[in-house]
Amino acid sequence: MALEIDLSGRVALVTGGSRGLGRADALTLARAGADVALADILVESQVSDETDRWGALATAARTQGLVHTEETAEEIRGLGRRSLALRCDVTDREQVAAAVARTVEELGSIDILVNNAATLDHVGQFHDQSPELWERDLRVNLSGSFNCAQAVWPHMKERAWGRIVNMASVAGTLGGFGQASYSTTKAGVLGLTRTLAMEGGRHGITCNAIVPGVIGTEAFHMANAAMNERIVARTVFRRPGEPQDVANAIAFLCSDLAGYITGVGLYVSGGIELFVF
Repeated sequence: MALEIDLSGRVALVTGGSRGLGRADALTLARAGADVALADILVESQVSDETDRWGALATAARTQGLVHTEETAEEIRGLGRRSLALRCDVTDREQVAAAVARTVEELGSIDILVNNAATLDHVGQFHDQSPELWERDLRVNLSGSFNCAQAVWPHMKERAWGRIVNMASVAGTLGGFGQASYSTTKAGVLGLTRTLAMEGGRHGITCNAIVPGVIGTEAFHMANAAMNERIVARTVFRRPGEPQDVANAIAFLCSDLAGYITGVGLYVSGGIELFVF
């Protein structure tokens, strides 16, 4: 086997693809040869105030022009790959089914699913956590991954080949001060990952999770600078990672090189989980 990442002939669906990690993941999979469908609640030609109900980050992205779903699809087509930009709320099973159906119809299959869509704006100590936002985070971060994986599962089983990569977080392995809902959902994603790995193996489907630490996305740069500095100081490298670091790991897990790897949570965290001082 050649030691190269070659996804030629594969079709990927990336959720939360409008910016940040999702955009980097989609572009990297395309550079490796895959055709890519990007699904997001934010699509440039269809953005409305309705997305504000999904929280501060979605609102900021809309108002600050940080929505690149269609732009990314066009960039992928410029690489010679096929691409779709799909407006999709991952909490809505009908919308997920429609996005999967259109991807299969126009691109031919779904071989790769990257469950990246998530919320990350519910911050407050436990006694101040909002029950409404707790429920929202469960629906988006955890049920959203379940919905998308269940929708693509029959297509992967039929082809006897599939790669599912779920986006977890060190908040799901270490806990997150002021992040009860976020850390709980990301811990749940790791449990879902292991179960899909066990059930998928007999059908040629692998399922793994990425466990990012602090990554320099738009959301990171919007956060409190003093808090960012404290978090970065916990890493081995004393700097945040880049979205490309995560995208590189995902491309590997989606390739034939990782065909015997399943059920793992791969840390892309700069060693933030280590005892650093």
